[in-house]
Amino acid sequence: MLQQIAVASRWLYGQAYLLLVVTTFLWAGNIVLGRLVAGHVPPIALASVRWGGAFLVLLPFAWPHLKRDWRAIVRHWPIMLVLSFTGIASYNTLVYFGLQYTGALTGVLLQSAQPLVIALVTFVLFAERLSARQAAGIVISLCGVVAIVSQGDIERLAAIRFNAGDILILVAVVLYAVYSALLRRRPPIHWISFLAATFLIGDAMLVPFLVWEMSTGYLLKLDWLTVAACLYVAIFPSLVAYAFFNRGVELIGANRAGPFFHLMPLFGALMAVGLLGERFQWFHGIGMAAILSGVALATTANGPRKNSAAA
Repeated sequence: MLQQIAVASRWLYGQAYLLLVVTTFLWAGNIVLGRLVAGHVPPIALASVRWGGAFLVLLPFAWPHLKRDWRAIVRHWPIMLVLSFTGIASYNTLVYFGLQYTGALTGVLLQSAQPLVIALVTFVLFAERLSARQAAGIVISLCGVVAIVSQGDIERLAAIRFNAGDILILVAVVLYAVYSALLRRRPPIHWISFLAATFLIGDAMLVPFLVWEMSTGYLLKLDWLTVAACLYVAIFPSLVAYAFFNRGVELIGANRAGPFFHLMPLFGALMAVGLLGERFQWFHGIGMAAILSGVALATTANGPRKNSAAA
């Protein structure tokens, strides 16, 4: 049985597209949850519990690798600090803060810019250009996002009003694009060591802000909603999704992984149909077809695969 699990795990670890699909599914749930608990669970506390919990769950498995890799982690401390700040400490905290002031609909729409921002940051940092197929795929899938978010009515988009929360989410999108682009520069250490170290460093960066938030009287309420939210964010969109996303980027690169962000509104719509009893309508079908077609076009574009020797 253990041998079969090991074989299945090795197979999954090489399936970039499947890993990225699962990642965006879990992150779509994180956006919905972040809006659900807005005003009930403090945003910085939620982010801190998320990363602290993920680190504690991972630690028993990571400890042997951390003992072997700690010198490399210390030697590469500048890039570890940057990755921990952009991808761990700041990104999700800003999203949770933004969702205190804006709706999940607007949040998903803003995060749909992620593939384009990743492409821009990757070009600025590494002069890596999108191919024509990748650009076309991103545009097609973005049209699918607009179809779902607008529910087939463009005037619905015109009615959206942007506020301070939206600015925070946009800043978060830029920071995560930096994280995605710089993953190619991560130290040549075991992926579990990398996850554990960035989770711990990122969580430590949040401590001063957590103290400030608590000083304002905005504290965690120990009830079932808080416990369920903390458990979900610590395990699924953090530990599982980050492991899958990092590996997906390692296999196919940030530009080809970026269009998978457009699956988030698709999964959000399917969650609403399956869990909240909403009707599946024509714009869901059109949006789904456009997103899947665009992602397929962008990710099958010719481009160099990343070296996965670090795995």
